[in-house]
Amino acid sequence: MSSDSRSLRAWLLNKANFVWAMLPLLGLAACGGGILTAPPSHLAFVSVTANNTIAAYRIDNNTGAFTAITGSPFFAGNSPTSLLLHPSGKYLYAINQVGNTISRFTVDSNVGSITEILPQTPAGVSPVSMVMNAGGSLLFVANAFSSNISVYSISSTDGSLSQIAGSPFATYQEPGALALTPSGSLLYTMNGNLSSIIGYAVSSSGVLSRPTVLTLPQIEAPFAVAVDPGGKYLYVTNPADNALSIFSINATTGALTAVPQTPIATGTSPVAVTVQPNGQYVYVANQVSNTVSIYSIDSATGTPTQISGSPFSVTSAPQLLQWDPNGQWLYVGSQSANTVTEYSFSANGTLTTTSQSVTADQTPTSMAVGH
Repeated sequence: MSSDSRSLRAWLLNKANFVWAMLPLLGLAACGGGILTAPPSHLAFVSVTANNTIAAYRIDNNTGAFTAITGSPFFAGNSPTSLLLHPSGKYLYAINQVGNTISRFTVDSNVGSITEILPQTPAGVSPVSMVMNAGGSLLFVANAFSSNISVYSISSTDGSLSQIAGSPFATYQEPGALALTPSGSLLYTMNGNLSSIIGYAVSSSGVLSRPTVLTLPQIEAPFAVAVDPGGKYLYVTNPADNALSIFSINATTGALTAVPQTPIATGTSPVAVTVQPNGQYVYVANQVSNTVSIYSIDSATGTPTQISGSPFSVTSAPQLLQWDPNGQWLYVGSQSANTVTEYSFSANGTLTTTSQSVTADQTPTSMAVGH
């Protein structure tokens, strides 16, 4: 073999070794010759109110497996009862019911850890629920004991909160759960004391106006609430009557009209409700009967039909429902077992238990997931 041939062979071997060495870093795959990233996953955060902590996990999008983030659980404010993750994934917010404040955390998307940015933002007295608009520019907080709703603008630079002019906005005594339409133009709050739903028009800057009160004689105490992804229907649970009410939403005025064949029966003590991301199915957690009721929804009329096999048995005392970002798994939090259990979603709406579950030190009260 000539010296030129040996030099060429050595050069080719070096190039080949370099390419093979780089494969794990580049994520190259033989199939299709494309560039693949690491196995896809998303972050999830769970508030444990009794311990003033937030647990953090990374969940594999293929297997659904939970992996605790190093350093988790993280200390939070006094009684973190509700969590929201900013659409950018950069910031996590927690309302502290006893502390009357809102905590803001930065999220390390690579590690999954969170770091609180002090000072905490003042809220009203006993903040109990919050919602954020789709663009992540406004945050709405219901304050039960001061009977008002605080509205904050969210900085696009650092996620900091600034109360808008006119906030807090007075509402009826002890507002509860909040729901915001996807357009961000209508806000609803549940009022168990008045057996009513109070609706507001929301301006582009977050100002609340045109309050309307819908008194519901068939609902003793509206509790949990959800809006479908299309902004057409409002879903409200009533634990006292063991029922789910559904209302069509007038996108212009915000007026609510009861959907035919509702209220519809649920299990015992429905305390949470969520809509599958495609809007086709609604899920209700029945805390006392340890089940989840599932209904298919007629997209044209909103009429619900309980699917075959519903209600489905789930973990004991379910009180928390949260979808993964792709709508393939439903996470169910248990008040008595202190767990968050994962259930797989089928195209016909049914749920199947997976082997994935995590246990907290105390009851998990809220869950936020990223993309």
